[in-house]
Amino acid sequence: MYNFRTDLALERRNIYKKAHSLEEIDGIDVQEEKANENINISKVIVTNQNGAEAIGKPIGTYVTIDINNLRIASEDDIQASAEAVSKELKELIQKHSDKKDEILVVGLGNVYVTPDSLGPKVIKDIDVTKHILKYMPQYLPEDARPVTAISPGVLGTTGIETVEIIKGIVDNTHPKLLIVIDALASRSINRISSTIQIADTGITPGAGVGNTRKELSQTTLGIPVIAIGIPTVVDLATITDDCLDLFITKLQNEAQSNDYLNKLKENDNYEEIKEALMPEDFNMIVTPKEIDDLIENMSSVVARGINISM
Repeated sequence: MYNFRTDLALERRNIYKKAHSLEEIDGIDVQEEKANENINISKVIVTNQNGAEAIGKPIGTYVTIDINNLRIASEDDIQASAEAVSKELKELIQKHSDKKDEILVVGLGNVYVTPDSLGPKVIKDIDVTKHILKYMPQYLPEDARPVTAISPGVLGTTGIETVEIIKGIVDNTHPKLLIVIDALASRSINRISSTIQIADTGITPGAGVGNTRKELSQTTLGIPVIAIGIPTVVDLATITDDCLDLFITKLQNEAQSNDYLNKLKENDNYEEIKEALMPEDFNMIVTPKEIDDLIENMSSVVARGINISM
């Protein structure tokens, strides 16, 4: 299978199309809309096995929400982004569960590593209601659904595979739906902490950075799994490839015709760049210097979006 080095279905679709010079991929439907001047929404729907094999993603729906200017986001921007997340998430929740079914929200990642701390930071702001419904139901609306939340840590600090922890909780508390939040990897520096992917096919933690753990999905857990992910890292080959594109564009603007540069820009140079970096172990995973503020903004967007949707 093609080495996409990204968790985003939209990027995988675009990479595969470019590599095979296709207008579209059989088994992939794409829908696009603009929520407002700063928020664009794309839906990649994998409809058959051919589409699934092409982009290496299971059959299902993958919603990509791109948010502009999040580095300088105002309170209104964060709220508008949360409402966009809520709208898309609510559609998937309604597709896979009944109105009052219990939902377990799981924040994956390591709270001590900032680019990987998205999941735990979201969990602390989730409105958990199961215990209130049991002991003090008069304080909640009649249509409130039971919600539980947990951040299970990572294998390196617990010694236990995440799927084993979650499976134990699912088997003992019997939620009907799982929502998982995790940091992702992207193939574009522009998407770092400015893109949200919502998918109803589960998630394989660490897949985008080559540290794959056991998947969290209906197959492994027995209940539907909705995954919410945000790219927080890229690898050095991706940055180099992006910078090379920018450099070529600059040269093309200065000299309008150059067959070699035109051909170079049309190609996906990721694999060649990675091969040049790997022997010296220079293919680092990179995150922006503003990652602390970006994580705070995005965790607020995701937590609000989940709370509103439920």
